Amino acid sequence: MATESDKLRERLDRATAHLDPPYAVVDLTAFDANASALAGLAAGKPVRLASKSVRSRELITRALHRSGWRGVLAFTLPEAIWLVRAGVADDVLVAYPTVDRGALAELAADPALAAAVTVMVDGTDQLDLIDTVRAPDQRAELRVCLDLDASWRPLGGRVHVGVRRSPVHSARAAGALAATVAGRAGFRLVGLMAYEAQIAGLGDAPPGQALLGRAIRLAQRRSYRELVARRGAAVAAVREHADLEFVNGGGTGSVAATSADPAVTEVTAGSGLYGPTLFDAYRAWRPTPAAYFACAVVRRPAPDLATVLGGGWIASGAAAASRLPRPVLPAGLTLLGAEGAGEVQTPLAGAAAATLRVGDRVWFRHAKAGELGEHVNELHLVEGDAVVATVPTYRGEGHAFL
Repeated sequence: MATESDKLRERLDRATAHLDPPYAVVDLTAFDANASALAGLAAGKPVRLASKSVRSRELITRALHRSGWRGVLAFTLPEAIWLVRAGVADDVLVAYPTVDRGALAELAADPALAAAVTVMVDGTDQLDLIDTVRAPDQRAELRVCLDLDASWRPLGGRVHVGVRRSPVHSARAAGALAATVAGRAGFRLVGLMAYEAQIAGLGDAPPGQALLGRAIRLAQRRSYRELVARRGAAVAAVREHADLEFVNGGGTGSVAATSADPAVTEVTAGSGLYGPTLFDAYRAWRPTPAAYFACAVVRRPAPDLATVLGGGWIASGAAAASRLPRPVLPAGLTLLGAEGAGEVQTPLAGAAAATLRVGDRVWFRHAKAGELGEHVNELHLVEGDAVVATVPTYRGEGHAFL
């Protein structure tokens, strides 16, 4: 009897029989289901789409047209400008501070663009740099969001749990920076963001590591309690100096928890639309895998091995096995520990390897989401057992923003 993975493989193979690997597909049924699920987890608060996790204008637009989704979280200012000028969104928050002078000059010279894009700051030096590009009295007023560091620092700060982001950690520091921004000409403080990476971006059920999973869940619970109190105090401190339009937080792994924070007015998500393998390690919600890439078997170095061309599409982050792509169709394939996933070839073992022939496709899932788009110029959109459209990635449109 055919298993669900057998049926999925047959469906994807039929849909893409006319294509030569390597190529990538997005299953629209799974993509749309994930979009609806994320909006539901947000419990009425709007979901801002993290564009770096999608990297295709058409698919970003598709998600934004669904109920519950509003606005884009871009990863660079040039990308934000491009999305606005292309009509994808009229509300784009840049997730990281920028020192791109050309993009800042373009933003400052266009009042309509400046009204649609919000830049991120976490210190006065970033404000100073913007002023050197174009003086406050010679530019459109720029929208500003403060980045509040959401990491957890127990034991009096001797332990750091989370990523290294903003130097603004306390409510007092947030209030002081807000006062500075509010007092400077040419800027308007409209938002605050706090991304809790240790909750949103860290799976709490790592496979085969039960003790580690329990430790992660304990740390996440304590971190969440601390952050809710600190973020609420920071928002109150900032509101003494500015009428905030939004307070942003979260990511795919924490949409429900972050939306429950009364200080938060919107949540961010993006990776959950594609459902990469890193999110297989979450208990609260696991997206349906929607994005796959196919490589072709080109040789059989041994009866129990099959080698595909390419495959080494490695995810960013700390180097670990979790960052490797995973061969998923046919089921029962594994990477070789001595070689992993290679730039030009990837040998595969496992029970299914003996059944593969030269010319067969092997389907992989990427460890992360949007990084898949850096390896292909287009995404083939599948419904049922047919490709219903082919859309360009950022790369396919000639853009490599970061």
